[in-house]
Amino acid sequence: MDRLTMTDELEAIDDATIIKRKIDHTLARFSAAHDELEAEEAKKRERRERLALRPAALLEQTRTALQRVVTTNDATPAEAAEESAPQTRLQEKKERKTRQTAKAGRITAAVVAALVFLSIGSAWGAQTWFDAKFNNVASLDEDSADIQDAAGQTGDENFLMVGSDTRDGAAAEDGVGDADGTPGARSDTVMIAHVPADRQRVVMVSFPRDLEISRPECKRWDPATSSYSDETSPAQKIAKLNTAYAVGGPQCVTKVIQQITGMKMNHFVGIDFNGFKSMVDAVQGVTVYNEKPIDDTTLGMIIPQAGEVRISGDQALNYVRARHVKGDPTSDYGRIKRQQAFLGALLKTVMSKEVILDTGKLSGFIDAFAKATFGENLGIKQMMTLAKSMRGMGSDKVKFLTVPTTEEANKRGNEVLLQSKAKAVFDALINNTPLEEKAPAPPASDTASPPTSSAKPGGAKKSSSSG
Repeated sequence: MDRLTMTDELEAIDDATIIKRKIDHTLARFSAAHDELEAEEAKKRERRERLALRPAALLEQTRTALQRVVTTNDATPAEAAEESAPQTRLQEKKERKTRQTAKAGRITAAVVAALVFLSIGSAWGAQTWFDAKFNNVASLDEDSADIQDAAGQTGDENFLMVGSDTRDGAAAEDGVGDADGTPGARSDTVMIAHVPADRQRVVMVSFPRDLEISRPECKRWDPATSSYSDETSPAQKIAKLNTAYAVGGPQCVTKVIQQITGMKMNHFVGIDFNGFKSMVDAVQGVTVYNEKPIDDTTLGMIIPQAGEVRISGDQALNYVRARHVKGDPTSDYGRIKRQQAFLGALLKTVMSKEVILDTGKLSGFIDAFAKATFGENLGIKQMMTLAKSMRGMGSDKVKFLTVPTTEEANKRGNEVLLQSKAKAVFDALINNTPLEEKAPAPPASDTASPPTSSAKPGGAKKSSSSG
């Protein structure tokens, strides 16, 4: 006898119907599972599509950044005046069409440059490519007790730039000597590029290589391998600034500069002689202005004429190294002035249309820069911050300074810091207040001893002043 049961609908069914409905229920469960899997697969496809769009987003960001750099301050004063003059409707229409055409041309050029710029590197953009080539070396000490008002410096970008005289890896044709004749490495150039959080000015401060310092204990540094050892170099009460790099490398220089300035160094850029020339040659030279020919008693005639001169990599290397130029007031200050002028000229050249929109020059410079530099917290974004901050600013917004010293050697052959004047400069940078054009004369005890640490600022709040 057939067994009977009841459904929810109170309908009598037999065993065959029960089996059929079990099969239907099983199929329904499979169908639901299939729908869930399909929904999950759709989510995965959506994520893959978003990831596939990432290079396009990077392209757009790079294009926008390049466009802003390339088109900044393109209008001349005459063009600006012409635009402000009354115009007829026909003139306005014609002018509008001309501007649109020019703008379209600039955008197109920027897009092309961005495409090539990205194609230099991996599928994720030139930034990844550059970061992979750049030699990262531990250099910073951002938790140092020497940093004054660290919270107040939030957003500031401080680039500590050090030019090393190491000859490791230099070829004979480079003309800088070799590691056998000049072993080790010293900091031939020490400079801070300060960009405050409001990005309204840039201040470049140079330090003489023979500045008298109190050198702290530092880990020993091997320039040949760009590494530190477990051994330490003991502190030295009186020493030259350039010995800090020689014994303790980037970390030791950072310690010393933060002691002197109280400023937080959040980027370190080290540049070796070896490879420096290729950076200049990649952009086919840099134009500098000289009031007189540059004739060095050691290196010979570097630039034989005065005025604007476009110099090659070989000339540029000697231009920033020369310490015995005829007519210089001191060996350090003449060179510092040329180094500052050259840095400004190099940045101006690299950020010009002639380089940004020339794929060969741009990729050549980036490749040369990556090979010739090392440091910490440095990449495309950071260098763009520095370069864009300097480009387009008037002379009142970009200042080149030398840390205040006696400007003459003492009996130890060192230059001594003027403490009160130096404190005024670095307090102004920390608090983003106007720089004094003429600081008061220092007290008699101002140069009595080498610096150990800058005094704590008076707590002045940051302002937007850009004097």
